[in-house]
Amino acid sequence: MEYRREQYEVLMNRLSEPRWQMQVLVGPRQIGKSTLMDQVVADVKMPYKIVSADDVVEPDENWLSKQWDSARAQMEVNNEPEYLLVIDEIHKVANWSEAVKGEWDRDTREKRNLKIVLLGSSRVLIRKGLTESLAGRYELIRMGHWTYPEMRDAFGLTLDQYVYFGGYPGSAHLIGDEIRWQTYIRDSLIEAAIAKDVFQTSTVYKPALLRQLFELGCSYSGELLSLNKTLGQLQDAGNVTTLANYLTLLEQCNLLAGLKKFSKDKARKYASIPKYQVFNNALRNAYLRRDFREERLDPDAWGRQVESAVGAHLINQCEGAGCQLQYWREKDYEVDFVLERQGKVVALEVKTGRRSMNAGVPTFQQRFKLHKSLIVGTGGIPLEDFFQMKIDHLFR
Repeated sequence: MEYRREQYEVLMNRLSEPRWQMQVLVGPRQIGKSTLMDQVVADVKMPYKIVSADDVVEPDENWLSKQWDSARAQMEVNNEPEYLLVIDEIHKVANWSEAVKGEWDRDTREKRNLKIVLLGSSRVLIRKGLTESLAGRYELIRMGHWTYPEMRDAFGLTLDQYVYFGGYPGSAHLIGDEIRWQTYIRDSLIEAAIAKDVFQTSTVYKPALLRQLFELGCSYSGELLSLNKTLGQLQDAGNVTTLANYLTLLEQCNLLAGLKKFSKDKARKYASIPKYQVFNNALRNAYLRRDFREERLDPDAWGRQVESAVGAHLINQCEGAGCQLQYWREKDYEVDFVLERQGKVVALEVKTGRRSMNAGVPTFQQRFKLHKSLIVGTGGIPLEDFFQMKIDHLFR
């Protein structure tokens, strides 16, 4: 039986309800949005039409209106009581939000039971369009990178395999051939995401610099590296402001983030050294020169792998959970991850094997009011359990 993610049931339930709001399905590339939509239309009990802006050179408002009119015509000719129109890669349509608003409002005025699902992978453009034009007209369904339980149940990955190979479903069958796996991740996933979600939607004056930053940041996932030192390791000319802007673009595309230092002083927080964090450990290891076995047998290297995987698990949930993921460091004292939500602060220390605990959490707790502090891994929450937890559990 084909594996179904939890968003399948959410979307099916909403489409079975009377027409109320359009549904917007958002998430990174290659995590199964189109596959989930295919599963839904195969089971939904109404006629449908699926179109993609990715198939058009320069999709605009006229193209969008034609798709809408085609769906209306199908309803009228076949005397359908309801109809479903699905538009993939909606953010690629010029002025898409205003156009969607006009078409949706027309159907509402004319009492037409035309239901709409919009799919998009550019988080920043989707959010901007929704908040500017479509307020009160949509419900958002987020799809993140695949979790450990999903990769385990759908493809049989072990915990160690998930930590190293990450959560891209399309690459699961390639993990037995690691060179081929790395090539697939770099060429089919990373290049597509950067070319389509970054370069086509934002002004990037130094594309080679952004790519270098991405590769370097992935290799340092779970570690701190100042932007000045980052510049020193890159070949293309640039400045700290440019790197900071590019890092923001990469974060908006669910690829690579620069976590900020936890501080009550906002100026100090935003001036802090970033802690690089990938959204999927596959991105980190696509550029690695050592294989899975070598990493697993090296305690220090495996500790860094686990910390990066823990960070990826957390950052993928943060937006939907309404919390911020940060770190804290002062001299020799460090806290791996700090979660903050509605005034509650949770400190997390990742421990694997022989890695010893530092005095970071006790020192942090002396300076700030904590909701709780937790150890993830050896001596604390087992990794197997942690990777199945929602962030909400950590704030209880």
